[in-house]
Amino acid sequence: MLGEYRIVGRRASEIAADVERAVGTGELEPGQLLPPLRELATDLGVNPNTVAAAYRLLRDRGVIETSGRRGSRVRPRPASTTRDVQRIDVPAGVRDIGDGNPDPALLPPLADALAAAARDHAEHPALYGEDPVDPDLARLAREVLDADGVPDGPVGVFSGSLDAIERVLAAHLRPGDAVAIEDPGWGALLDLVPALGLRPVPMALDDEGPLPEAVESALAGGARALVVTCRAQNPTGAAVSSARADALREVVARHPGVLLIEDDHGHGMVDVPLAPLSPVVEHWAFVRSVAKAYGPDLRLAVLTGDTVTMDRVRGRQRLGPGWVSRLLQRTVVHLWTSGAVDSARVARSYGERRDTLVRALRRRGVAAHGRSGFSVWVPVPDETAAVARLLHAGWAVAPGARFRLASRPGIRLTVSSLAPAEIGSAADAVAAAVGSVPGRRYG
Repeated sequence: MLGEYRIVGRRASEIAADVERAVGTGELEPGQLLPPLRELATDLGVNPNTVAAAYRLLRDRGVIETSGRRGSRVRPRPASTTRDVQRIDVPAGVRDIGDGNPDPALLPPLADALAAAARDHAEHPALYGEDPVDPDLARLAREVLDADGVPDGPVGVFSGSLDAIERVLAAHLRPGDAVAIEDPGWGALLDLVPALGLRPVPMALDDEGPLPEAVESALAGGARALVVTCRAQNPTGAAVSSARADALREVVARHPGVLLIEDDHGHGMVDVPLAPLSPVVEHWAFVRSVAKAYGPDLRLAVLTGDTVTMDRVRGRQRLGPGWVSRLLQRTVVHLWTSGAVDSARVARSYGERRDTLVRALRRRGVAAHGRSGFSVWVPVPDETAAVARLLHAGWAVAPGARFRLASRPGIRLTVSSLAPAEIGSAADAVAAAVGSVPGRRYG
């Protein structure tokens, strides 16, 4: 069952720590079956309840999964292993169109905004005990949220979308709870959910967002939370349309106890209007990051939601980091008010490159997808072969395994670094590497 490895420990914490260490070092491999409770208890000379407690700890940490009579196994993707390790090493001379980064040329200059924030700090230094959210940032953020139809709610500031989503999930769920997430979807979120001890439930999607029948199946099956990407979905470029939002609201309204989280990380760099789902349930959250529009190192996201959710997440934040630097908050305020950000130009630039690549691929018989943002998703019959052929042809792309749970294979292309003159060559290389794979759905 475990080969030559022998689990050791007398207390539940010791047994769990030994298994987790062995998984981290590779001595216990993904999918490996662990001994039954009573068998391991006999081997270790401990009470079966001690082993049961150890297995609960491991399950809560996302290290193992339990399937009733089929026993407990090391998770296929342990929470200690992130999907970023599946990145491709890009040799010299190879064009990288899979890194997922924004175009540096489209990011706003930060020097003036940072200097203005420093001047504000010199006049009114931020001290302990002050409101963790800059009042100007809260006001400006709320005005835009109101204009976009996002329901009224308190405003919090967190260190990026993933930080906000993690805090919302932790505020409402407990280890073992199921979370419905898009598949293919954001690799970091696919890693975060099991790392919190939660169980991911994949939802299929198409160009207009999660499929209503997939959401219904996940929620009817017991998922206690639902995470939906509003626009610029990573890796597919999907965006929730108005018609799809109506259909999803009907589905979610039939499950009033579910926690709804909407991620609008593409705000400021997309040309597709927002179609929010909230509020159709009691507990909801809506998060907007500035990372894609203003730069990944500007670690700031605005979160709003129902009063209970916001009270919980902001209260827990106070007991940890306390607040996001008000220098960063003031920097964003100056970016919003100085005219340094031309969101329409940014969205137009990404849209032109994305749409041109999608059209070029489709003319070559490749079923490419990308409705918003700067990602293009291409279904393929064999990811490994496609990535290798493209690398040999001088193009590096992101393998779909970084973004998938149960959906079909694919590759992600990032258009942000593509010059117009390169798009035809990139499309030729992709078509030669992957052939024709039909279909509108990703899952």
